[in-house]
Amino acid sequence: MNHATSAPRAGRPPPAVPAVPAVAAVRQLGWPLGATPGDWTLAGVTAVLPDRVVDDAWVVAREGRIVEVGPRPPGARADLDGRGALCLPGLVDVHTDVLAHERRPRPGADLPLDLAVRTATERLAGCGVLTAFHGVPFGAHTPVGLPAGRPGPEDLLQALQAPAARASGTRVLHRLDIRSPAALPELEAALAHASPDDIPPLVSHEDHTPGIGQYADPAAMERLLVGREGFSSTDARTHVQRWRREREARSDVAAATLTRLGELARAGRIRLAGHDPESDGDIEALVARGGVVAEFPTTVEAARAARAHGLAIVAGAPNAVRGGSHTANVSARELVALGLVDALASDYVPATLLAVIEVLVREGLLDLPRAVALVTSGPARAAGLADRGSLVPGMRADVVLARTVARWPSVVATLRAVDW
Repeated sequence: MNHATSAPRAGRPPPAVPAVPAVAAVRQLGWPLGATPGDWTLAGVTAVLPDRVVDDAWVVAREGRIVEVGPRPPGARADLDGRGALCLPGLVDVHTDVLAHERRPRPGADLPLDLAVRTATERLAGCGVLTAFHGVPFGAHTPVGLPAGRPGPEDLLQALQAPAARASGTRVLHRLDIRSPAALPELEAALAHASPDDIPPLVSHEDHTPGIGQYADPAAMERLLVGREGFSSTDARTHVQRWRREREARSDVAAATLTRLGELARAGRIRLAGHDPESDGDIEALVARGGVVAEFPTTVEAARAARAHGLAIVAGAPNAVRGGSHTANVSARELVALGLVDALASDYVPATLLAVIEVLVREGLLDLPRAVALVTSGPARAAGLADRGSLVPGMRADVVLARTVARWPSVVATLRAVDW
């Protein structure tokens, strides 16, 4: 990753972080492996601050909070020596569907839910993600119109609220299908148990009707059914046509759901995001109902409108890493180049949150601090979390050490504040 604070020229490969053997990257002294204490000092790292990069940096944490960041004082000895590793704030992911993949790695191969939560959080941490909003779907069907099945939202929420999961940085993104009659009652039941001391629950309203939003081209849904669900081309086309008719017949359900979400958002009971907005009209309607986040805008028009209305804009890290949308929507790289992205989310590939930093710097789209902000402070602000995402005094001492080998960065170690 490039350490310069001005954007490099496109096409010129950035200097890599020195390769560090994984075992020797961090010297661990004075505490058990895997149990980060509240107080520690770290030196010998390249720290990425909000506005600059500090070589041979000195980072001090007390009671789980960062109290000092800067050049290493002469002669200072630290608990940990990073030996040149890149030091980042813990990554924040405001939309991950990794839990569904861990729960059901293959069709019909279901694993215990508590095990899936553990492996999902461990997989995310291995990618540098120390705060993750797991998507919990509210609705009777999947986005492509198949039965949602079990576990339902109540079981998922219970598993994600377990103390071990919360201590591992687990949070919830409530994904609401606005055309499902069952979705809103399920969400209201979940909100009744939300902690009044926490930030407002993050809710994203979704409409995956073929012909709009993410599936503006219905053929994209057909391809997904063929590739992922084993449909024939003919059966996929028939299913999509039927699914579209059924959903268009539920416009009254959608209108009532959006009205109620607006009431909840304006009352401060939820933090509302609009999923896959595609037009200026979609953004204006979202703003009118109290929405504050535009999640995965599918067009430049929608992203420009979101910026004009002051919404936080979340785009897909896999899209940015690949260089384009897998459903033929707008390129996340294009939105970044236009200054129309505040946060990147992993969606379906956790490893892309760290990799996208490298890509954006390598392509000359952003300097290192601004690229890091898109996966740390930007998503934290989008979710309403003011206590993490930056290496500055007062923030949570969630820290990731990374190194670059060949073209891609990988995690060397993580330090997680324990006072969740």
